[in-house]
Amino acid sequence: MSRPLYIGIDLGTSGCRAVAIDETTRQRASAEVPLPAAQRADGRCEQAPALWWQAVCAVLSALRREIPAQDVRAIAVDGTSASLLLTDQRGEPLGPALMYNDARATSQAARIAALAPPTTAAQGPSSALAKLLWLRDAGLTRGAAHALHQADWIAHRLGGRLGVSDTNNALKLGYDAQEDRWPVWLDALDVPRALLPEVVPPGTPIGRLRPDLAHTLGLPAQTRIVASTTDSTAALLATGASRPGEGVTCLGSTLVLKVVSERPVFDAARGVYSQPLFLDDARLWLAGGASNSGGAVLRQFFSDAQMRALTPRLRPARRLCLEYYPLPAPGERFPINDPELAPRLSPRPHDDARFFQGLLEAMARIEQRGYRLLHTLGAPYPVNLRSTGGGAQNPAWQTIRGNLLKVPMLPPRSADAAYGSALLARRGIRLRDETR
Repeated sequence: MSRPLYIGIDLGTSGCRAVAIDETTRQRASAEVPLPAAQRADGRCEQAPALWWQAVCAVLSALRREIPAQDVRAIAVDGTSASLLLTDQRGEPLGPALMYNDARATSQAARIAALAPPTTAAQGPSSALAKLLWLRDAGLTRGAAHALHQADWIAHRLGGRLGVSDTNNALKLGYDAQEDRWPVWLDALDVPRALLPEVVPPGTPIGRLRPDLAHTLGLPAQTRIVASTTDSTAALLATGASRPGEGVTCLGSTLVLKVVSERPVFDAARGVYSQPLFLDDARLWLAGGASNSGGAVLRQFFSDAQMRALTPRLRPARRLCLEYYPLPAPGERFPINDPELAPRLSPRPHDDARFFQGLLEAMARIEQRGYRLLHTLGAPYPVNLRSTGGGAQNPAWQTIRGNLLKVPMLPPRSADAAYGSALLARRGIRLRDETR
């Protein structure tokens, strides 16, 4: 007897991963392929969308060999928040995508800050709205029909409606999730509204798999394409955190903090925003922010093999006095919002283990400062924490963080953002069946 399967795809900074779950939410299979690094220079960070599509096709091909492909019912794709591209009327990219950490739009961010309310997530030079204004000011929106996020464009290539985004991805483009609309203040910035996507809640069916892809991949022609969310929100959904006060820290290339809250909190001046959390029986909020600190800094000094070798030499019970603020390049978003903030990485001890531990401790202090800021603004301080991302596998870092934050550190149900997207794919089919 066949058992329905649901696929989630996660487009991360270094790879593309897919997970298949069944009706009971048990993971049945997974696959992963690498992604080339984005091109970075002088605050710019770009990537060719074709690379995403090649990775998605490759990961789906790998996954289908591990599952009964005819049982797939739905696919959902998450992507990096605020990664934006322009397309023509057919959905063809008009140039490279400006990635989540592209920070060239400083003058545009200043205009947004002067006109936008403090409750918007579309603040800072790395916001999708600042990127869209930069593209307009550079004359690159001529001939464009759609401004899309990474997940939007891939969902369309799979068969979803063109020009559709989800609530979470749309926040940094200026969408007002409290009013469920594009706000009128966008007009004061001369935002080209014709380029803005239709916005739907995560988990909404938006199309069916393209017939040619269904044939090539051996998947059912009736496979639904479901709107997903951002990568960090998908990762939170995967952990099982769902009650007010439950927090999740993603220890990936960057440091992303989120805590479940009964009400939204905002502080644009310090990179704090809230996004809706759509659950089956409630609408809550995720309050949080994203620091530029994280694994990208560690990899500037150590390979993964070196970090594994150094970890047993760490002494997490003995705190060091190294007042670092680790950043991969100048600029910070949260809990300090300062595009000019310089990395603080000296003095460097002769002992690599001490330097490594000093970096981990500094990131834990950023995490603590972030959750305290969220609590000051009205969100609950975490009653427990789950961790995702590559850094969650480091036991010494877990101990350092637990000692500093003084909250229970719980294992996540899954540490895979693709699992969170698979849950949304399943939710899309269940919602469709309930409304019939």
